[in-house]
Amino acid sequence: MASSIFFSLQFLCFALTIIGTRAQGGTWEVIVQNAGIAAMHAAVTRYNNVVLLDRTDIGASNLSLPVINGVQQCRNDSKDLTLKTDCSAHSALLDLKTNEIRPLTIQTDTWCSSGQFLPDGTLLQSGGFNDGNTKFRTFTPCEDTSSCDWVELQNILLSQGRWYATNQILPDGSVIIVGGVGANSVEYYPPRIGGAVNFSFLSNVSDNEGDNLYPFVHLLPNGNLFIFADKQSVLYDYVNNVIIKNLPLIGGGPRNYPSAGSSVMLALEGNYSTATIVICGGAQYDAFKRRKVTILAQGNCGRIVATNPNPAWEMEDMPFVRNMGDMVMLPTGDVTIINGAQEGSQGFGLANNPCLNPVLYQPDEPAGSRFTILNPTTIPRVYHSTANLLPDGRILLAGSNTHAVYTWVQPFPTELRIEAFSPDYLSANKSNLRPVIAMAPQSMQYGSTLYNVYVTVPSNTTGNWEVNFASAPYTTHSYSQGQRLVKMNIAGPVSESNGEYSIVFQAPPSAEVAPPGYYMMFVVNQGVPSVAVWVSIS
Repeated sequence: MASSIFFSLQFLCFALTIIGTRAQGGTWEVIVQNAGIAAMHAAVTRYNNVVLLDRTDIGASNLSLPVINGVQQCRNDSKDLTLKTDCSAHSALLDLKTNEIRPLTIQTDTWCSSGQFLPDGTLLQSGGFNDGNTKFRTFTPCEDTSSCDWVELQNILLSQGRWYATNQILPDGSVIIVGGVGANSVEYYPPRIGGAVNFSFLSNVSDNEGDNLYPFVHLLPNGNLFIFADKQSVLYDYVNNVIIKNLPLIGGGPRNYPSAGSSVMLALEGNYSTATIVICGGAQYDAFKRRKVTILAQGNCGRIVATNPNPAWEMEDMPFVRNMGDMVMLPTGDVTIINGAQEGSQGFGLANNPCLNPVLYQPDEPAGSRFTILNPTTIPRVYHSTANLLPDGRILLAGSNTHAVYTWVQPFPTELRIEAFSPDYLSANKSNLRPVIAMAPQSMQYGSTLYNVYVTVPSNTTGNWEVNFASAPYTTHSYSQGQRLVKMNIAGPVSESNGEYSIVFQAPPSAEVAPPGYYMMFVVNQGVPSVAVWVSIS
């Protein structure tokens, strides 16, 4: 009986795949055959390269640290659980112009750590395991990719160890660090007087699976935080350390680690007073606790307008059940749900039946018509995989390691290949609509200031213009920390002269709407985005 049910499920997924490819396909490409490390964490920098990170205590990776002046570079760590002297890299930099990989040196263990970009474009990385538990690290990206590397901060430490925590940049440019194993508190970078602040919500929702880890944290445009863990969520005034409102329970089972749902805040637009949160997928409650590798994942999404006076969840079914899926905000405001498995939970060897098909979620469509199945990959991306939006509109897929060390056993060997998925808006039959940014501001200030961006369009076929700013989040464990899309208000009609279009748009009104930092600025013409340029907002 069990085998017949399994066969039916496999057939159902196959049938849905056929239907989906007739709708909106997308294309896949392997851009790096061997990155040398499995990317547990990933972030895109303003110089169009990608920082990749794995843990350090797994023994040697497949990427060697460099030889400098004839001397092999090595990491010497007396506290490492596997290799006290390790001459392999556990972080790397992918150059998107050449697809070349350069090893980086990380000194302490970043296993299940957290991160966020600071306003100046520096990547802040916090916590981890073992000797990395209270560490801060920074990576300041550079145009010359051969000259930047990780710096371990020696005199600034987390006041409480953070393992499986979440980071979110705040309107003043500081970063709040939420939760972690045994850390039912919040703290900040730069550190504040008093250190960690108790946050009882996390301990109240904790269960014997630990489904309060990697909580979903979104900065709302009113300045408060939406924080979700397990099945519960609150609106949190972090300034006064007060829970403003307890929101209703979401339908279905748990959604956070190790149950592995994902979450986004939909695009902010209009007068920026409305914020809608969507949470999709996850494992069944007892899948992790009982190590049920073949129990079906959850198949629904919950959607809530967090800024409503009386918010309520609207539930809808996805085309597939899925856990460990990554929700990636596209430049258009749509969402791609990608990676993951259809059975089991997060953890080493605890998932089965990879979900190879991404799906497109179009939030402006009516309920029941929001999902489109996309073309499948051939590479399973399950535990410890990542998905990041790139400035050219593609999605970068890296990692997947269902084992405690690097191993090549089936069915899910450690994955060192890196892929790029091109959504349908990059298809050849839409290339004539794709805008090219000719001139754009490099920096912006908040308020009513108007800015101009100039674009050309190959076909001169234009309409439905948008100017959208996408943040560069820190992605790990099926959640992109700090992910945000803000749609600018276009201030008047788009003018055209000598084949060049001028679009006047208004800056974001406040740092609550768009926290300070570097954003990918996309111009969208009839649903087709340009290649982005990087713009700083301060």
